[in-house]
Amino acid sequence: MLKTIQLGRQSGLRVSRLCLGTMNFGEPGRGHQGDWTLGPDEARPLFKAAIDRGLFYFDTADVYGLGATERVVGQLLRELLPRDEYVIATKISMPMGKGANQGGLSRKHVIEGVNACLQRLGMDYIDQLVIHRHPHGVPGHVAVPIEETLLALHDLVRAGKILYLGASSMFAWQFAEMQLTAKMNGWTPFISMQNHYNLVYREEEREMIPYCQSTGVAVMPWSPLARGILTGSYRGGFESGSTQRSQGGDRLRTASLYRGDAVFPIAERVVEVAARHGKTPAQIALAWLLSKPFVTAPVVGISRVEQLDQLVAATEITLPAEDIAYLEALYRPVENLLSIGYS
Repeated sequence: MLKTIQLGRQSGLRVSRLCLGTMNFGEPGRGHQGDWTLGPDEARPLFKAAIDRGLFYFDTADVYGLGATERVVGQLLRELLPRDEYVIATKISMPMGKGANQGGLSRKHVIEGVNACLQRLGMDYIDQLVIHRHPHGVPGHVAVPIEETLLALHDLVRAGKILYLGASSMFAWQFAEMQLTAKMNGWTPFISMQNHYNLVYREEEREMIPYCQSTGVAVMPWSPLARGILTGSYRGGFESGSTQRSQGGDRLRTASLYRGDAVFPIAERVVEVAARHGKTPAQIALAWLLSKPFVTAPVVGISRVEQLDQLVAATEITLPAEDIAYLEALYRPVENLLSIGYS
């Protein structure tokens, strides 16, 4: 049974120790993840299993399935739990169409985007709205004044449509600037940072994580298992995918994110440590992440109940210091992905 944890020091919100990422639920064939999407009937038993194991924190986004994921997630949560027994986070900013204002973080899109999220989810309010990137962080979008974005978000909080705010991958200086601007104007701050962090991509340890630690912002890593690299879905290279996801179009996205020479040697060490402890590689990779005191609720994805059971069990694993050192020893700095596009 999962434990609960406070989502950082800047809020009283309590969440489950793991957050269920829902990118793989929606309408098969729709959106960028359409070739490995599960429909509502396939997703329902996974949601039930998650709830039975104490997981009540769910993460989605408007762009997942171009709205289909929010519809499925909303439908299932309304079926399975009273509104006050779960926490739902969704995200906006990625393009939802070809229109000039159908993406980004202008006041127009923030207001319209949140209203559309609520409609698709079938809910009166969103527990946590996460900006999917910095207002200047999506290539091809206009650089919106951060004051415009922050005030629009604050107005939605004041209107009762959003309870808390979160942010996702950006430079630490950008996040600090947004937090300080909100504070100077009496606007709602961000209580969490959903950033890219795992055993094979640790660049966030330089600035973003120390900033979040210092200011009490919850760290919620996305891709904690490196899109299957740390579970053994790829053994030795991107051409050797063993799952539907790793053999499909997602392989190119994975290869674009993980470029370092040490990626697969580190993954092999995860397999080695897992065998030594009688665990799965996914459990060891997640246990390493949870050994970091600054990590609050990693966003995990599942497609089978047994995967969920493994991850829940991993929250109880305490890795010896020598195993942590062994897993970390091969890492070498890589180019920060935010410097070459967006993470």
